[in-house]
Amino acid sequence: MSGQYNSQSQPPVAWRYSGNQMKRWRTKANVSREELAAAANYSPDTIKSMEQGVRMPTPRVLDTADELCRAEGLLSAAKEYLQREKFPARAQDFMEREREAISLWWYEVSLVPGLLQTKEYARALIDNRIPPLDEETVDERIAARMERQAILTERKPPVGLSFVLYEAVLRSPQADAHQLRHLLEASRLRNVVVQVLPFERAIPAALMGPMVLLETRDHERFAFTESPLASELSADPGAVSRVTERLSMIRTQALSPDESARFIERMVNQS
Repeated sequence: MSGQYNSQSQPPVAWRYSGNQMKRWRTKANVSREELAAAANYSPDTIKSMEQGVRMPTPRVLDTADELCRAEGLLSAAKEYLQREKFPARAQDFMEREREAISLWWYEVSLVPGLLQTKEYARALIDNRIPPLDEETVDERIAARMERQAILTERKPPVGLSFVLYEAVLRSPQADAHQLRHLLEASRLRNVVVQVLPFERAIPAALMGPMVLLETRDHERFAFTESPLASELSADPGAVSRVTERLSMIRTQALSPDESARFIERMVNQS
């Protein structure tokens, strides 16, 4: 994982420590920020943000700095710890809980959930992020998103997965016929339910943004809500209750799984 950290809380310690060490070694070796930037094919501002811990140092820049500063592998060694952070910092807590989940209820208002995205759909989203990400980061995030999808078929016992998609999700330009067929394939899995909420059935609760209700093996329940600038994962019973109520209201308005499959099939035929 890489990219700039936009949360109001502090960036991960691993980012700050490795960036600090990179700056110290660069200063000790009398290597300018501009020299390191040119050698690693980054802008000086990007190197500065890495050294400040705002952006995660990439494997390429760590290896380049290690060689330029004669750090004898001490900077390159940080890659092992940084590569564990495959997701945006604000989503890492949710990803940890997702790996422990026995059930997920998911509602999306504009995007196909990450667990149901094709590689091409994921790239269209990640590669067009603002501010843009470097190609290495784009590839890392796509790979991480694809790895998450093991939850669909590889867990024993299977994880119960329920998705409700607002019709706008299916009408977006990125949701091509390949992506729609992928949704149909996922909906045929015995542990997966996919429902569509048509425009004409939308209620106010359906327009308030995406949300996920998650239950872990220890039967802890978490509510996850997300907006363009903030995410929140909460185990507060009040928050979990509110998300449960919203999800339940939306599901009562959504098409049944069979009706939803036919709805998506018609869209595939029209595309």
